[in-house]
Amino acid sequence: AKVTPVHGDPFILHLEIQNANDDQMPARMLRYLADIQLAHACRVHQCLVYIGAGRLTMAAGLESPQLHYRYEMLDMRDIDYRTLYDSQSPDALVLAVLGDFGGDDPQDVVVRLLKKLRSLAGQDEGRLREYLQMLEVLADNRHLGVNIQEAYDMLQIDIERLPSYQKGMEKGMEKGMEKGMEKGERLKALQVARELLALDFSTEQIAAITKLPPVEIQKLKG
Repeated sequence: AKVTPVHGDPFILHLEIQNANDDQMPARMLRYLADIQLAHACRVHQCLVYIGAGRLTMAAGLESPQLHYRYEMLDMRDIDYRTLYDSQSPDALVLAVLGDFGGDDPQDVVVRLLKKLRSLAGQDEGRLREYLQMLEVLADNRHLGVNIQEAYDMLQIDIERLPSYQKGMEKGMEKGMEKGMEKGERLKALQVARELLALDFSTEQIAAITKLPPVEIQKLKG
């Protein structure tokens, strides 16, 4: 994204989201930096946001006799989830599930997030369904071990009655299912993949989160 600050010159913000440790990440970030710099001829600020379940072990740069390279790195588990919970943006609210819960019980946190998501979505049940799917995927990615269905039941959210669920079921029945993946899982994965594409996640990141083949994700872009 091109950022125009109140003070200072415009710059390009490169935000890279990573859900697993990768020893080659510094080299990849350096390659991205070169590509962006060549394309835009503008100052570039890079930040890697880590959303994985395991402990962050990646380096935040490269050192060699010819090169001193650094970029910012943020582990979402270091962010107090209440910082995002206090936002009135559903997108920020969904990301709160990746934050630091402190001493709060994960199940209680998920219930709180669902309550506020339902409130922010209002009467737009299709929109609510999309955010619920995102929340499920990210909670699973963090290996929180929470019972989402139990939270739905507690809040009387009938997930199968939401319009986007019914539409997804019909479309999925027409296309069939991928070998080794149940219909319900596949439908949810496809819907989540579309949402992640809209948020500019890379094909590799979406494949890692949804377990869909990269070639199928590429088809969704068309």
